[in-house]
Amino acid sequence: MTERHGKGRTCLKEKQPAGQIDFAEGSVRRKTLALAAPMLVAQVLNLLYNIVDRIYIGKIPGEGTAALAGLGLCFPVVTIVTAFANLFGAGGAPLCSIARGKGNRESAQSIMRNAYFMLLVSGAVLTAVGLVFHRPLLYLFGASDATYPYAASYLTVYLLGTLCVMTSLGLNPYINCQGFAKIGMLTVVVGAAANIVLDPVFIFALHLGVRGAAIATVISQTLSALWVLRFLTGRQAELKIGFRGFRPDFACIRRIATLGVSSFVMSFTDSLVQIACNATLLTFGGDIYISVMTVLNSVRQIAQTPVMAIADGATAVISFNYGAKAYSRVRDAIRFMTQLAFGYTVLSWLLISLFPAAFIRIFNQDAAMLRAAIPSLHIYFFGFVMMAFQYSGQSTFKSLNKAGYAVFFSLLRKAFIVVPLTLLLPRLGSLGVNGVFAAEPISNLVGGLACYITMQCTVMRELRQQEKAAAQSAKK
Repeated sequence: MTERHGKGRTCLKEKQPAGQIDFAEGSVRRKTLALAAPMLVAQVLNLLYNIVDRIYIGKIPGEGTAALAGLGLCFPVVTIVTAFANLFGAGGAPLCSIARGKGNRESAQSIMRNAYFMLLVSGAVLTAVGLVFHRPLLYLFGASDATYPYAASYLTVYLLGTLCVMTSLGLNPYINCQGFAKIGMLTVVVGAAANIVLDPVFIFALHLGVRGAAIATVISQTLSALWVLRFLTGRQAELKIGFRGFRPDFACIRRIATLGVSSFVMSFTDSLVQIACNATLLTFGGDIYISVMTVLNSVRQIAQTPVMAIADGATAVISFNYGAKAYSRVRDAIRFMTQLAFGYTVLSWLLISLFPAAFIRIFNQDAAMLRAAIPSLHIYFFGFVMMAFQYSGQSTFKSLNKAGYAVFFSLLRKAFIVVPLTLLLPRLGSLGVNGVFAAEPISNLVGGLACYITMQCTVMRELRQQEKAAAQSAKK
């Protein structure tokens, strides 16, 4: 059996481990689905870390709505932690996959080790900063005297698990890019299952409330991290983690961060949006609308998770085949990713629009909450289908190491459109809180179309040219 190496050179390839997906052979669409299916399960379960918390917290007798608002105030910090995990996880995994496609295992190994080093460093810094400055940060994010105690109780405990979050979330892409999608899925299954079991125990049985939810989450994250490290130090992994003889390669770290900055910006700007939304909603609607936004964000996370899984499943296939110079397979994977994502977003938008109350009741059944949330949901999710084009374009740029485009469109949708509109629209006429919720669909339309059209005009054209040049070279 042979492996591509550079320009048509080959080298002996070790016997493929059981459960590993070969990106170089077979239908691109089947390989994408083979990765996307377990990634979908994994990402749905990953939501459970926070979603289950919100479901249980929203049902605490007599204080569910206030507690839910307090939890929502922690979102920016949680999102920032995710942003740093994506910076070195999502940033390094495509580079790792491209190196594997070229047959350069040593380079792929170095990328993963340097990424893990930076995950640990950034995780330690985030933990320290968060614990020291959590009070002023929470008030900056829109806390009131009524909601601050709930937010502080959750956040101070959650931050203790930051290193585990960075390990499990940041290293899991390196399991997937090696073709072990089911192992990557189990990373999340382990943690999510533990969280589901532990949440009611700590929240209700031990009467720890919001703090109990955080304790359950930290324990679950720890179990996920241990699973990841066990696999990446074991025999089955093609690329192994370890620091024996390791020295940071700052040139490699810079390459990882350059590509990962797009994923970082996407997550970080989500945090900015949450801060802007919470502060504006507190001014125009009060604490109940912060609770409403917490619920709508939760519904959005549920709805967009399959889109993310489709995009992530395609990313590894696209990057590997791009490294192997299989340009027709790259184009096929991009087209399939877009078609699948669009079909799904149409279906999910219809379901949410037709049954809004059902989605809201998952988190809170308070009558006042429903009256405020249902009209807000219709505004917030209008044009959700445009998310398919945003993710398809963004993932393509990231997969092909086109960091400039990836960063620009990450900034465009959130920082340049959503944040300004969130601050401006509520002050126009009598829009009030409706203006906050209207910012999201406007950004999806403008940002999504701009990203996808640019990708078609640049990347797809370039791939066709490269494929043509390769065919002409082969004839000679």
